[in-house]
Amino acid sequence: MKYISALLLCCCSWSLQAQNGTPVTGGETPVVLEEELQAVPLYEEHDLIGWINSNRHLQQVRDRDDCQLVQDIEARAEVLRMPAYQFLWGDMLAWGVCVPADPRRGMGMLWAAARQGLPAALEQLGRYYYSGTLVQQNRERAFPLMQEAASLGFEKAQFGWARWLVEGAGSPLDYPQAYLWLKQIVTDDSNKHREALRLSQALAARMPPHLVRELDQQLLF
Repeated sequence: MKYISALLLCCCSWSLQAQNGTPVTGGETPVVLEEELQAVPLYEEHDLIGWINSNRHLQQVRDRDDCQLVQDIEARAEVLRMPAYQFLWGDMLAWGVCVPADPRRGMGMLWAAARQGLPAALEQLGRYYYSGTLVQQNRERAFPLMQEAASLGFEKAQFGWARWLVEGAGSPLDYPQAYLWLKQIVTDDSNKHREALRLSQALAARMPPHLVRELDQQLLF
């Protein structure tokens, strides 16, 4: 517990690199010049969520920060139970990024983040169960996860849920809400606009024309 308490008091992890590369032994106190200290600040949660949503979180930990924050990430996931850190730590464990791979433990952390309502965790678990990634394929379990993430306004999930509906998932009762989500997506990405148009048209073709007109009248913008 002393170790964990000390760990949680740390605001960042420090990597001390002596210029001559000689290890310190025998209890000697190293003399480190100020310019030899390289600080890797711990992530702000909103930054981490942004990386997660754009699928850059593992690259940040491994390639940009050289795996220096593993203990801090673990503490914030396991002890403080911060959902964004639970997601990050779960993905690191699931795929062996900066730590030995432990998919079972990783999936447990992803579920912990999902139970706290993190949309990215709900969406990713939905995809994993839909495709059978790391877990046995179970599409009935996948559907409510993806739909819940979409209902929280997570754009990636809104696209994913609409694609599944077009492929035959869910029921006709799910079409109207998915249609509205697609029609109200705001983005400067022309590819996303085209995909939203394609999917919304496919859903519209599965609904009575009068219902589509009613839905169009509900659009906020």
